[in-house]
Amino acid sequence: MILNITWNGVSADTDVNMDYRVSDPDVKRIAVELMRSGGVPGLHFRHLASDAFEHYVVDRFDTPEGGQRLFLRPKVPFGGAAGGAVDDARGVAIAGAIGTGR
Repeated sequence: MILNITWNGVSADTDVNMDYRVSDPDVKRIAVELMRSGGVPGLHFRHLASDAFEHYVVDRFDTPEGGQRLFLRPKVPFGGAAGGAVDDARGVAIAGAIGTGR
């Protein structure tokens, strides 16, 4: 099964061997470990916070070919924080970052 993770505006697929019905908290925990270990091409963050995906949602889709896909994405569109900059380590908005020259 494919797990697609969107992090800080970047989206990447990785093949995972897990049950499609795995709980959302388990998907988020597995995604953190995959990203820490370099298991997601282009998304390697060794010091990613354990709660980095706290405000993310898990979408589940059946593919036309009969497969299954999981998508772990922010609740807001395009993988960024609503109206602000994103802290790489946690994926949360930095208060007051817009227009402050940061």
